[in-house]
Amino acid sequence: MTGATDCRAARPRLTAVRNSGCTDAFKFSKLRGSDFSNSCNLGHQKEGDNRYFLYTAFKIFVHCVMQSTFKHHDFLRLFVEIAQFDSFSKAADALHMTKGAISYQIKILEADLGVMLFKRNSRGVSLTLEAKQLLTTCGSSYRTIEAELTRLKGSETRSLTVGMSSYFASRWLSSRLMTFMEQHPEIQLRIQPMTQLFDLDRQGVDVAIRWGDGSWDDVEIKPFMSMPAWPVGNRDIAEKVQTIGLERAFSEATLLRDHDDSNAWSDWFDAAGLPHHSREDSLIIPDPNVRVQAVIDGQGIALNDDLVERELKDGQLVRLSRVGLASYGYFLARPRAGNPAKSVTAFVDWLQLQRSVCA
Repeated sequence: MTGATDCRAARPRLTAVRNSGCTDAFKFSKLRGSDFSNSCNLGHQKEGDNRYFLYTAFKIFVHCVMQSTFKHHDFLRLFVEIAQFDSFSKAADALHMTKGAISYQIKILEADLGVMLFKRNSRGVSLTLEAKQLLTTCGSSYRTIEAELTRLKGSETRSLTVGMSSYFASRWLSSRLMTFMEQHPEIQLRIQPMTQLFDLDRQGVDVAIRWGDGSWDDVEIKPFMSMPAWPVGNRDIAEKVQTIGLERAFSEATLLRDHDDSNAWSDWFDAAGLPHHSREDSLIIPDPNVRVQAVIDGQGIALNDDLVERELKDGQLVRLSRVGLASYGYFLARPRAGNPAKSVTAFVDWLQLQRSVCA
């Protein structure tokens, strides 16, 4: 009986205005006692408690959805995830669904919205103009909601997931990590090795260390460490460059890339003033450490930086040109979702300090 009294005392007076999820403006003058029976069972939550707030927000959300003519909010959330891929097959693999299930749900969503979201072609799918506009709005909204839920659950200062390549982690970060752990024992740090540093939200990454020239618009970017990249090969390729010249040797060598749409080699050929034609003999090796070993084994040439200093000193790798990509280096990337958590700020500040010590 005492619990029932507490719940009745906790009933709020809430007013919600019309939004995209509700067809009409509505008012909650008082919620029925049965509406909060579950709240009573959750430990007699009171106004101001996080769980009480989340429960109340959920009830309002359900009311909006039930009142709305749009019934497929779950499919809309799925659309945001699928839109990150250029084919339903890739999306199905990443989301652990079947291609048929994804195609079916997108067709239902398109029918409900009355617009086509994906253009189908022989190579996969691409977003329509309407889909790009929808993705901008929904993606930002979902990220904000998820960031706020994380904050309300009070977990923003206890855990931190940092994404990066195993190359950077093993060659620069690992020897320094213990100082961060000693300075911030309250933070549970997780280093997430990644070869594709995209779609950080979906992968649960709070901040990533990303190599390139910083020209990305899918994340919030902050310069971290300038480190120009230049071509390297093994001794055999180095001798070939000396014998027949750089241009000819490079035209005959296999170019090792990190991913299909990388512009790094094109940028380097432009910087070196050498002709660059479309190549069919490129080899895609996403893992940078594996790419280094492939160069040592004579599988081709790659763009690397000062982090291969050990291999250069040992003679396993040889720098093939003095021309480097001056704008390339490492950048800090984080999802575009409100202000960073305290744990992210602490890690970024520590990284910047470590960089200044090494400079």
